[in-house]
Amino acid sequence: MPSSPPSPSQLTPLLIAKTWDGGAARPDEIVLVTLRRAEGGLVVHVNAPLHGDPPPDAPPGPTWALWEHEVVELFVAGPGEDNAVRYLEVELSPHGHHLVLTLTGRRNIVERCLPLDVTTRRLADRWIAEAWIPPALLPEGPLRVNATAIHGQGATRRYLSHVALPAAAPDFHQPQRFVTLRP
Repeated sequence: MPSSPPSPSQLTPLLIAKTWDGGAARPDEIVLVTLRRAEGGLVVHVNAPLHGDPPPDAPPGPTWALWEHEVVELFVAGPGEDNAVRYLEVELSPHGHHLVLTLTGRRNIVERCLPLDVTTRRLADRWIAEAWIPPALLPEGPLRVNATAIHGQGATRRYLSHVALPAAAPDFHQPQRFVTLRP
């Protein structure tokens, strides 16, 4: 990765400030996900509030069903319709766990629990993570993206999204609604 700091024009901020269906998130829930292109891939930077949900019962690293815990997710889709679109789902947790899935067609997992170069650190009330997604994992462009966040347990579980995703229940797998990533 380049050692010089990126210029602001190279950064793509994705502010998660809405509930999954477009309502306003609470101020203590707002997450900033920043994307930067590097070495043909993407650097993902997460700055999120720490909600204190229990960590998964597994060591940090690739963790199946991470979406059942406190997590920030990035979806990266290529062109195409729902039934044929290739997309990537990257989930990061405040405890160093991650989940990387490649999918072809909506919710059709092709690969799961892929390795990821990620660093995570927890502060008093926030957590920071940075991951590099290699070009081999990215779908062909032009790319469309969305960032989401999940926290809480039981009846207090909260589902947040950069892009509103209308449905009867939270459903982040709506690539046709993702926003275009600047080249």
